[in-house]
This record gives sequence, structure tokens and C-alpha cells, in this order.
Amino acid sequence: MSELFPRKQIMGFVFSLVLTAAALAVYFLDLTFAQGITVLLITAFVQALLQLVVFMHAGETEDKWIIYGKVYFMIGIALVTIFGTLLIFLWDM
Repeated sequence: MSELFPRKQIMGFVFSLVLTAAALAVYFLDLTFAQGITVLLITAFVQALLQLVVFMHAGETEDKWIIYGKVYFMIGIALVTIFGTLLIFLWDM
């Protein structure tokens, strides 16, 4: 009967709630801008990874490295887009 209990999903949900509370704490603790952005970025990436692995079952198939490779590629494209925009608009290069 214990194999029918969704332990992994419940632990993922609880950890998602903890990450959400940590992100919400940035507002209530009056952190500096740099500290707040750091906490928010870390919690956002960890939460996205948690959602991908636990709830979207990315690591449970034979082609898990293809899925992870596509995620890494998407993160790379996002970073190039973000820093390219900053380079053009803010840093005048």
C-alpha cells in the first residue's frame, strides 16, 4: 500500500511551498536590492527545476538527457537574450 502513496509529489509540493515562502520573505524582511534579487533568482530557478523533475516527470523516461539538454539550451538562449538586451540598451555597446 505504501507504493501507492504519492510521497515524492507531496514532498515536492511542501518544498514548493517553502520556496514560495522564502521568496515572499524578501518583501517582508526589507532586504537590499542585491540581496532580494539574489534570493528571488535562486528560489525561482530551484522551483522551476523542482517543477520539471517532480511534477513533469522529466527524469523518469529513457530520454531524460535529451529533455535536460533542451532545458539547458533554453536557459542558454534566455541568458543570451537577457544579456544581449542589457548590452545593447543599458551598456550602449
